[in-house]
Order: sequence, then structure tokens, then C-alpha cells
Amino acid sequence: MLENVLEFFRNLPKKKCATCGETIEEQHECYGNHCDKCNNL
Repeated sequence: MLENVLEFFRNLPKKKCATCGETIEEQHECYGNHCDKCNNL
């Protein structure tokens, strides 16, 4: 069972910034959807 969960996360596509479309360098399961350049926090 644990192996299936790990395989699921390994197969997730890379996240892209919702503003510019650049690939986000972070964990794919993270809730953020903007890159560092477009993040306005």
C-alpha cells in the first residue's frame, strides 16, 4: 500500500506558476501555485 502512495507522488507532473507558466521548484503536493517572481505575499 505504501509503495502505491509513493508511486503516485513520484508520477505527479511538475507544478507550473499560475501567472507566468514557469516550472515551480518545490514539492508538487504543496498548495502554492505561484513562482518566487510572481508571488506577491
